[in-house]
Amino acid sequence: MNLAIVGMKYNNTPIDIREKVSFSTSQKIKCGKYLIEKEIHEVIILSTCNRSEIYIASDEIDSKIDIIIDFYKQYSKVDNIYDYIFVKKDIDAIFHIYNVSAGLDSMILCEDQILGQVKDAMAFSMQYKLSKKILNKLFREAITSAKKIKSELKISETPISMVYIAIKLLKQKIGSLCGKKACIIGAGEMGRLALKHLISENLQEVFVANRTYDNVIDLLKEFPKIRPVKYESKSKILKEVDILITATSAPHIVITHNELKNIKNELYIMDLALPRDVEKGVQELKNIHLYDVDNFKNISDSNKIKREELSKIAKDIIELKVNEFVNWMESLKVDITIKELNDRCKDIGNEYLGYINRRINLSKRDEEILEKMLLGALKKVIKEPILNLKELKNEKEINKYVDSINKLFNF
Repeated sequence: MNLAIVGMKYNNTPIDIREKVSFSTSQKIKCGKYLIEKEIHEVIILSTCNRSEIYIASDEIDSKIDIIIDFYKQYSKVDNIYDYIFVKKDIDAIFHIYNVSAGLDSMILCEDQILGQVKDAMAFSMQYKLSKKILNKLFREAITSAKKIKSELKISETPISMVYIAIKLLKQKIGSLCGKKACIIGAGEMGRLALKHLISENLQEVFVANRTYDNVIDLLKEFPKIRPVKYESKSKILKEVDILITATSAPHIVITHNELKNIKNELYIMDLALPRDVEKGVQELKNIHLYDVDNFKNISDSNKIKREELSKIAKDIIELKVNEFVNWMESLKVDITIKELNDRCKDIGNEYLGYINRRINLSKRDEEILEKMLLGALKKVIKEPILNLKELKNEKEINKYVDSINKLFNF
């Protein structure tokens, strides 16, 4: 069994392409089931505004990688998709998810949101039975490692996220947000985070709209000062506000050119969604200032140098944890070989028991005694080799002895 990742991410894939390879909930289910039908053993899909990655555990890994690359081409309808795809296998794949979980592979170094997104990706695949023993273990260990890093190095003492950087950019553009009016479209995790940041900036009013109005009403319990807005009334509110933040999971455009063409006030739009919520070209309209996730790359963070130093220490922790996972993966080879040995003994025992029963008329009790003695004797033959196999720690030795046993017994 091997591991691989096939995907695209922010540092080599423009947003126009990334939004074509993002996955909604229903699309993740379809993709996962399709890949399982293609005899890929385990699948986890990590889809965020900055990355689209498919993690797999399977045999014949190279052919399975080709299946995923072909899937991405069909799904995205992008002819040159191969120019953006990256592939990592085995140890490189393991390092990748550990780095991703800790925020070391993020556009914003050591950002906090990605850990929750990794957890959600694992939980989703477990819910739909797309992942099993190996990927579940990999993701759990990567999550545990990330938590250890953030705790020991106190990386999250100053929380940082895509929303944090968006608000920072907003303040660079218009100065203090105190007394401004804002509208947030989207009541999910990203929208809620944006709401927390805006409320801390003492805005005059914050309107919140969502396609499911009840979700906005639920926010009132935590944020009683917000102004709920019916989704169909959002266009009217845009004429009153200075700031618009969109953070929906919609697969289609949420804010159109037509809705913005008559805006008379200066409107700063932060589109945090992928696929993007705001129609292309609206930034050409008078008074409209549009920013999407790719505009956040170069925003300075006062803690950036400190975070870069901490990330170097974090990599040492990750290397140790990755080695532990690799050792666990190697132990699986031993487990499989031990199972094969036990199964072979059982098959031989049952074969000879059948032979004896056809020639000697035994009582039920005698038959049970004979079975116990025969299978016990066969297991005693392999007991010591099995114990010695379990004692092996060195990867080369494990491979050497497992391969020898597999070859000798024709497993």
